[in-house]
Amino acid sequence: MTHVPHPETPPTEPTPAAPTPTGPPPGRRTGGRIRSEDARSAVLAAAIELIEDLGYQGVTVERVAARSGVAKSTIYRWWRSKAPLVMDAYRSAVAQRMPEPDTGSVADDLTVFATAMYRVTAHPTRVRTLRGLMAEAQLDPEFAEQFRAWVQSRRTVVLTALARGVQRGELAPAIDLEAATDQFFGLFWYRLLVEHQPLEPAAAPAHVRQLLNGLRAR
Repeated sequence: MTHVPHPETPPTEPTPAAPTPTGPPPGRRTGGRIRSEDARSAVLAAAIELIEDLGYQGVTVERVAARSGVAKSTIYRWWRSKAPLVMDAYRSAVAQRMPEPDTGSVADDLTVFATAMYRVTAHPTRVRTLRGLMAEAQLDPEFAEQFRAWVQSRRTVVLTALARGVQRGELAPAIDLEAATDQFFGLFWYRLLVEHQPLEPAAAPAHVRQLLNGLRAR
C-alpha cells in the first residue's frame, strides 16, 4: 500500500492579550465634568470677591474672567449677562453663611435666623454690598428681577418657619404669613439702610419675641 502522509497541522497563533482599559473606571466622573464644576466654582468665587471689593457697578464679566481664569466665552455660556451671574454668586455665598433652622420651635427658628442675619454688621464690606444691591435693584429692571428672586428665597425660609409654627399651634391660625414675614425682615432692612439704630446680634431674641407676641395663638 502506498503511504499517504498526513497533512501538516498549521502552527497555533498566540492568543492576543486583552487590551488594557484606558478610560475611567465605571462609576467615576470624567475629568471634563470635574473641571467644569471647578471652573464654575471659580467664577462664582471671583464674582463675590469683586462684588464685595468694588460693588455691583465695578463687576464686569471681563474682570470675573481675569480673576477666575475662566474664559469669558465660557462664562457667557453659563450666564447670559452680569445680573444673573452676580446674584448666583451672592446666593451661593449667603447660602453658606445663613442657616435654615428647624428646631421644633418657631421662636428658636426665627432667633437663630435673625441672629445670623444681624451678624452681617461685623463685616463692613458685606454691609456695603447689601446696600449696593438694594440700590441697584431700584435702577436696573433686569437686576431687580434677579434680586427679587434672591429675596424671595430668603423669605421662603421665614415663611416656612412661621407656617410650621401655625401647624404646631404656636401661632394663631388666621395670621397673614406674608405680612408677618415682611415685619420680620423690615426691621433688618430699615436699620441696615437708614442706620438710625444699630443692628446687634444680641438684640435678635428680643426682636423676635416682640414680633411673635402679636402672632401667638390665644
